[in-house]
Amino acid sequence: MGKILFFDIDGTLYDHEKRLPASAKKAILAARENGHLIAIATGRAPFMVQPVLEALGIDTYVCFNGQYVVHRGERVHSGVHSPELLSRVKEMADRKGHPLVYMDEKEMVASGEGHPHVRESLDTLKLRYPRVDEDFYKNHPVNQVLLFCGEEEEEDYREALPGMEFVRWQRMCCDILPSGGSKAAGMEFILEREGLTMEDAVAFGDGLNDREMLKAAGIGVAMGNGHEEVKKLADYVAGDVSEDGIARILDELGLV
Repeated sequence: MGKILFFDIDGTLYDHEKRLPASAKKAILAARENGHLIAIATGRAPFMVQPVLEALGIDTYVCFNGQYVVHRGERVHSGVHSPELLSRVKEMADRKGHPLVYMDEKEMVASGEGHPHVRESLDTLKLRYPRVDEDFYKNHPVNQVLLFCGEEEEEDYREALPGMEFVRWQRMCCDILPSGGSKAAGMEFILEREGLTMEDAVAFGDGLNDREMLKAAGIGVAMGNGHEEVKKLADYVAGDVSEDGIARILDELGLV
C-alpha cells in the first residue's frame, strides 16, 4: 500500500532562490508513479501555492499551517481566528508599534503602510508589499496573521494571548495561529478521508512550523538546511534542498 508524502515548500521543495529543483520534481513524480499520494503542507496561503501545485499536479494540500485544507480539489477545512482575539492582537501590536498582515485564502492585507520589517520578511518569499486596510479583520474571516516583531518581544504576546500559537519563520516575523493549530492537525483531515493513519505519512520539512508534523508522521524527514531543533527530532536528515536533498532521500527511503 502506498504512503502519503507531505512536503513543506520553502526550504524543502523550493531552494534558496525559491525554485523547484528539477531533481526534486522528477523524484516526486516518480514517487507518485510508485503509488504514493503527494501532498503539500505549508505555512503559505492558498493563493501563494498555485505554481508548485501545477508543477507537480497536486490537488491535496494543507495551507496556513493547518488552517486551510484541500483534499483532492475539495476544501475540507477552513479554520479562522475569532474577531475578539484579533482585536486584542491589534490593540497590543498598535501599542508596541508592530505591524500585522492579515491573510485569507485570496489575499494578504497589511495593517499599515511601508513598514521595513514587513518588506524584509516578504522579500524572502519574493512577495510584494500588500494593500493596506487596518480594519480588514473586522469584515473578513482571517485564517492566519503575521506579526512583525523580534523574538524577545514575541514572548510578551505569548503571555498576554494564551489562546494563540506563535511560530517564528523569519528574523522579524512569526505566524499567529489559533491554539492547537499545526500542520499535523491539518494533515489529519486528509488522512481521515484517505482511510490512512499518521503511520502511513512521510513528512518533509525544514522550519519550526514543521516540528509537529515531523513528530506525528510515521517518518519525519528534516532537510539538511533546516533548523537545528527540527533536525534533532526528525527520523532522517536529508541533504540540502539545493543539493538534490529531496531526490536523494526519496531514493534512500525506497519511495522511488
